[in-house]
Amino acid sequence: MEIEIKPLTHALTADYLDFFDNRAFSDDNLNGPCYCNAPVMDNAGIRHMVGEFGDDCKGVLRRYAAKQLARGDIHGYLAFDGAVSVGWCNAGAMDTYAVNDYQFIPDFARRNARGKTVSVVCFAVAPEYRGKGVASALLRRVVADAAAEGYDAVEGYAQVTGERKDIDFKGPVRLYEKAGFREAARRDGRVVMRKEL
Repeated sequence: MEIEIKPLTHALTADYLDFFDNRAFSDDNLNGPCYCNAPVMDNAGIRHMVGEFGDDCKGVLRRYAAKQLARGDIHGYLAFDGAVSVGWCNAGAMDTYAVNDYQFIPDFARRNARGKTVSVVCFAVAPEYRGKGVASALLRRVVADAAAEGYDAVEGYAQVTGERKDIDFKGPVRLYEKAGFREAARRDGRVVMRKEL
């Protein structure tokens, strides 16, 4: 298996939607349905979207994602096995993420940021590819691109837990540690894992 990591562009919209339509949560993972909409939405926008769910939660999430993708609001990387998208990492400049009740970037992390920072807020990997290094490959690409673009640091916001959980979309502490990240702050069960560039 050779995984290729590509930055999300408008040309990859169909691959992004196909991943969330068909593979991301095909094991009935508790995070599905999801299209990684909320990290860039404020509370009012999230409430409005949720108010439209009715009997078609997935359809509404997909529709919102398509609009966000068309505007370039969603940032990150897709992992491919051949022509098939098998993984996703939502990562971009910290200031492109909304402040909302979901705390994709915890408030204490924003207050303690180190210069120009890329934030990693979400991973999703197709069930049959989990545990095979896809998230690590995604994270390596995030770090390489952030360094090339002159960022000061890359941060992830992990839950503090000692066990593997497939529903932990933030990525475990050990994932970040393997990539050379160090703990920068901790509060209320969340830890800021930072790699200075």
